[in-house]
Amino acid sequence: MSQQPDDGPDPDLEVLLAFIRDSRGFDFTGYKRTSLARRVRKRMSDAGVADYVDYRDLLETSSDEFGFLFNTILINVTGFFRDTESWSYLQQEVVPELLNSVDSGEDIRVWSAGCSSGEEAYSLAMIFAHALGVEECAKRVKIYGTDVDEEALREARTGVYTAKSLEPLPEDFRHLYFEPCGTRFAFRSDLRRRVIFGRHDITRDAPISRLHLLVCRNTLMYFNVEAQSQIVDRFHFALGGGGHLFLGKAEMLLSDGERFDIVSMRQRIFRRRPGDAGPPHQPAPIKLIPTAGFGLRDAARKRQLRDLVLEAAPNAMIAIDLDGLVAQVNSQARAQFGLASHDIGRPFRDLEVSYRPTELRSLIEQAHAESRAVRVNGVERRLSADDVQYLDIIVQPLTSSEGLVVGSSVVFVDTTALTRLQLEVKRNREDLDTAYEELQSTNEELETTNEELQSSIEELETTNEELQSTNEELETTNEELQSGNEELETMNEEIRIRSTELDEARTFLEGVLASIAAGVVVIDGERRVRSWNRGAEELWGLRSDEAQRQPFFQLDFGLPTDSLVDVVQRCLETGARTGPVELVAVNRKGRTITCSVFCSPLDSRGEGVVLLMEEAPQH
Repeated sequence: MSQQPDDGPDPDLEVLLAFIRDSRGFDFTGYKRTSLARRVRKRMSDAGVADYVDYRDLLETSSDEFGFLFNTILINVTGFFRDTESWSYLQQEVVPELLNSVDSGEDIRVWSAGCSSGEEAYSLAMIFAHALGVEECAKRVKIYGTDVDEEALREARTGVYTAKSLEPLPEDFRHLYFEPCGTRFAFRSDLRRRVIFGRHDITRDAPISRLHLLVCRNTLMYFNVEAQSQIVDRFHFALGGGGHLFLGKAEMLLSDGERFDIVSMRQRIFRRRPGDAGPPHQPAPIKLIPTAGFGLRDAARKRQLRDLVLEAAPNAMIAIDLDGLVAQVNSQARAQFGLASHDIGRPFRDLEVSYRPTELRSLIEQAHAESRAVRVNGVERRLSADDVQYLDIIVQPLTSSEGLVVGSSVVFVDTTALTRLQLEVKRNREDLDTAYEELQSTNEELETTNEELQSSIEELETTNEELQSTNEELETTNEELQSGNEELETMNEEIRIRSTELDEARTFLEGVLASIAAGVVVIDGERRVRSWNRGAEELWGLRSDEAQRQPFFQLDFGLPTDSLVDVVQRCLETGARTGPVELVAVNRKGRTITCSVFCSPLDSRGEGVVLLMEEAPQH
């Protein structure tokens, strides 16, 4: 996998990541800087911090902030049978093949790496239970679900999910594998015991071994090239021979054709090739010490060196270290001299090619002694009684950046065509110039064409890597958007519930006010009418819509409101109920009455009063 180069790492961000790694044991240095920086800046914005230095100070002083940061960086977007087409292929094509390759009594080991809240691990349990039967699955299948997010793992261990989470499942799966648990649904307990959850960092911790199936979907895309290479090394070590690797739709194994076969590129399913695995994330078995110009520091670039220098070389090549052991053999040499991968590590002198078609051991010693390339031209190699191959052999000493000889390479250049042409020229001297010119012209044209094709191939590979990196970025952004959308949906639901509660409270209060026979008027701090109940309408003949938002002391409705100014002011200042105040007034029928007025504070902050008005009984 690859990614586009950026403008270089931000030093302050690198210091922050090192601080997080050293203080909390979370190593985010292998994550892609583009998406990682975006997530960290999002948390910084939420925390109101402007730069990485200040944010580190916040982390040092607030232990809770670490949890908020980790929840922001670790995007837990998952679901049952996410990407249905890929899971259907796994269920219908891969799992039957896997079960046929395993003995009937043998345990089946499955690992869900980066399982988040557990939906992926339980999806695997349902697939194997469907293929083997629940009882057989509970006996033989062991599923490991791992993640670095402890909060997500706690949710996974409960095995309890909402009805909305189960919507992608077929109806029969929901009824067979889940049981109601209040308003939610719990995964059935007999299979739940076969799913083991634990914290595991795929960039640092030793992998689970002897696996038949390893599922790691939409996790690799968050890491840079070097971290991805180390993780794939661990996955190769974890899988048994013929084990399957199931990746996400934005992830591919572009440079591991020797270790994994493609089962379905569209569904991102690969099969580990048979053969012993070395220790996890160790470099390829190359004993050559690279020069400083190549700057090879890790297994990924050593494999790249092997691919580019050896496998893509047009001529047969064998590399030998200072101990005389074969360090590497390219594909042309294997095909031409009948060598195999198990010959790597054998003494070179034990191979037939070391002395036939010519003695090479003395040439290697000469090249080391003179520190220069030694070339032997026109070596005959008899393939059969009538077929002879002519080779030019070049022995080149290999030196390190300190100038020390660390090995040698032997290159076999097939010159059969040219040699036969030269022999033909000897027999036909008069055509020498013409034949030579035609050969030279053809050779130059072929070389030019080869260089143009090589350049085109490199450009296409670069374009493919850039597109792959862009696809991973888009997938990452999509998951971030999905996570944000779920948060917004949760907030919207909370707002809706609160709005409903507010409507119910308003309706309740309006009903209470309407049921009171006495006149009730609510006045705000600006002395304006906020509420005018039905009792007030009946008493004074002034409708609620005529009184709403009007200055109370300017209303003309039969009550001498000027006499209440001091009463209202005193109630606002003291916060104590006053009254009754008896005033002579005229009701809506034009009859003179004595009105008793009580004044109560609306709240403790002095933002309004409530006036209760009723006709006093006649004595």
